[in-house]
Amino acid sequence: MTNPSSEAERRPVVRLKPKADASRIRRGQPWVYADDVVTDRRTKAITAGSLAVLQDAGREEIALVAVNGASKLMLRILDADPAAQIDQSWFEAKFAAALALREQLYDAPFYRLIHAEGDGLPGLVIDRFGGLCVVQPNAAWVEARLDMLVAALKNVLGVEAVYKNASGRARELEGLDGDSAMIFGEVASEAPVPVEMNGATYLADIMGGQKTGLFYDQRPNHAFAAKLGRGGAVLDVFSHVGGFGLAALAAGATHALCVDGSQPALDLAQKGAAIAGFEDRFEHRKGDAFKVMDALQADGAQFKMVVADPPAFAPSRKALQNGLTAYSRVAAMAARLVQPGGYLVLCSCSHAAELDKFRAACLRGIARAGRQPQLIHTGGAGPDHPLHGALAENGYLKALFFRLD
Repeated sequence: MTNPSSEAERRPVVRLKPKADASRIRRGQPWVYADDVVTDRRTKAITAGSLAVLQDAGREEIALVAVNGASKLMLRILDADPAAQIDQSWFEAKFAAALALREQLYDAPFYRLIHAEGDGLPGLVIDRFGGLCVVQPNAAWVEARLDMLVAALKNVLGVEAVYKNASGRARELEGLDGDSAMIFGEVASEAPVPVEMNGATYLADIMGGQKTGLFYDQRPNHAFAAKLGRGGAVLDVFSHVGGFGLAALAAGATHALCVDGSQPALDLAQKGAAIAGFEDRFEHRKGDAFKVMDALQADGAQFKMVVADPPAFAPSRKALQNGLTAYSRVAAMAARLVQPGGYLVLCSCSHAAELDKFRAACLRGIARAGRQPQLIHTGGAGPDHPLHGALAENGYLKALFFRLD
């Protein structure tokens, strides 16, 4: 049997450069970039995903880190104790803490269970769909420990199946493959999983849909928007499986039109409307969102509420300016379709587009449409997407709710 203390003693050491601010890490900063690390021959030889002890420039130990020398984000802080054992018990403790929070928040086991750094597991995302968990191992250290991670999920949650979703840019940056697969258990079929939220039923395509099949992060924004759409017609642009549209119908909207470029996603929205008994008030249209909004304006269409929740137009700093231009264009086109006294909801999931810049871009677009706005609410991701204390400014999801004259 391996002696944990001797195992810890054999861990390699990585050291900060003298110019690096070690105090930020001691205060909880969970990332260390390659530019702040001494990259000598021994450091470069550390296998991606390995654990190491981080020292400051004076050789004082700071934390236990996961290493990936091929990534600009070279070190991820796993534990403030440099001698910590990253084993099944360690994962179980993290999962148990995360589960306690979610069970306090939600009555049913459908939520984001692990939100990376926000739950003390950098690079790991897990969405729960009842007895099935969808795991996104977006860091090399997680990929190397999937077996113990799955064992921990079984012990803490009693899950029946675990699906690994390997899509996304984050894995590419870590040098990981894009091979998704069922890694534990089986699902009866590839049928979508029904999820009830805000009075609506959504169908999550776990294996073939976007991300993990459903966007739990928008749950509170769906709920707030649903109240605004009561008694009127709603347009949900970039709707995916009907997020805002179905919630609005559940709250009493008279009609919902969902627009998306994916026919499979719209088919799931249609089925969700039928399950909930909204089919007679639901309509969908496949097409380019900009062209569809142009056509609706040409037809003189007006809605009590228009929602635009596009994909990340600014996925990086390099794309920020073009992304802000796109957000402004969406705002202008959507604002023209809102009836006087109606509501406009504009969303961004771009990390690079910080709230103030996104808000300014939206206001420029609304002004271009000749409308006068009242900003009545600003929303973010739900509480099952907690933010790490040292990364609070990186909250990616923004939802702006306007009333237009």
